[in-house]
Amino acid sequence: MEQYKRDFIEFMVKSDVLKFGDFTLKSGRKSPFFMNAGAYVTGEQLHKLGLAYAQAINSAFGLDFDVVFGPAYKGIPLSVITCMALNELYGKEARYCADRKEVKDHGADKGQLLGAELHDGDRVVIVEDVTTSGKSIDETYPKLKAAADVEVVGLMVSLNRLEVGKGGVKTAQAEIQEKYGFPVSSIVDMAEVTEALYNQEVDGRIVIDDALKAAIDAYYEQYGVK
Repeated sequence: MEQYKRDFIEFMVKSDVLKFGDFTLKSGRKSPFFMNAGAYVTGEQLHKLGLAYAQAINSAFGLDFDVVFGPAYKGIPLSVITCMALNELYGKEARYCADRKEVKDHGADKGQLLGAELHDGDRVVIVEDVTTSGKSIDETYPKLKAAADVEVVGLMVSLNRLEVGKGGVKTAQAEIQEKYGFPVSSIVDMAEVTEALYNQEVDGRIVIDDALKAAIDAYYEQYGVK
């Protein structure tokens, strides 16, 4: 596993973004882990998060793209910090763009989108926090294509939960990739998280002990890809 991935996993835990316990997800599933990207709130945290996205995008998709797009709402700051980090790490100039949940009907920036204007031929990378069902991409992709004849280079999320999507056979990320034809990648996935944290200390405590590892294994026995 690349060092930036190990660093990112520890960073998620220290930032209280990745939690372990008993959680009920939007889907109704009972999960032993939960990720809340909204817990990244400080300048240092956002800086580190942007750097991780930039490194993962470069590794998975390269740097031949024009726009970083973030679906509202959590994707908006993600698109901004990723553009800043791409410039810092690689001298890459990318424009940020995001959508609004509600169409703005007044002012110079009225419309569905904010940030950079999209043009025909633009190559776009989409950034999200986590993809469980693919619902947000189903909402976002038509907005992108309605704005201009853009090409989506790929979708980058911070965590791949590695559980079955709506079809019940493949992961949500694999379903999106098959449906829309662009690659979907993640900074880390839950197999890497478990590998990095099982019986390992972060800030003086074991994050995933034997009991939690058993709960995670049981969760994937039920909801993982067979």
